[in-house]
Amino acid sequence: MVKRTSLEDAGCPIARSLDALGDWWSLLIIRDALLGKRRFGEFQKNLGLAKNILTVRLRTLVDRGILALAPASDGSAYQEYVLTPKGRGVFPIMVALRQWSEEFDERPDELDTILVDRENGKPVRKLELRAQDGRLLSQTDIAMKPTPVKRGRRSAASP
Repeated sequence: MVKRTSLEDAGCPIARSLDALGDWWSLLIIRDALLGKRRFGEFQKNLGLAKNILTVRLRTLVDRGILALAPASDGSAYQEYVLTPKGRGVFPIMVALRQWSEEFDERPDELDTILVDRENGKPVRKLELRAQDGRLLSQTDIAMKPTPVKRGRRSAASP
């Protein structure tokens, strides 16, 4: 099997995020966890993923602090996978991916579900990027600049 190149030391936050979140199976596991799945069997049944691959993905998500193992909520001897705060932080990313697909999918009529507000049943508004003063921002309104050097922080070239 080809070993995946790690991006954990990359200076780009997007590359680091992709390294932490892993592949599409990992994102689908996180999706299922956000929807309330907690047991290995639930993930396996819903995803149809081979047990050995699911085991590796779950272990990686635990090692990266996205999921944690906890005693089963029903008091049985089993353990369950629960989202950590870091794992719950993936929620807006999942919503953004979903909304992107809803907007640009070539077969939108085949999508199984829509995202609605539980309180009123209405579709959720599209995520928006806003400035600190509330202005709506587009790609042309933003720029990237170097992170300010903090005291005690070494540059990438430093030993």
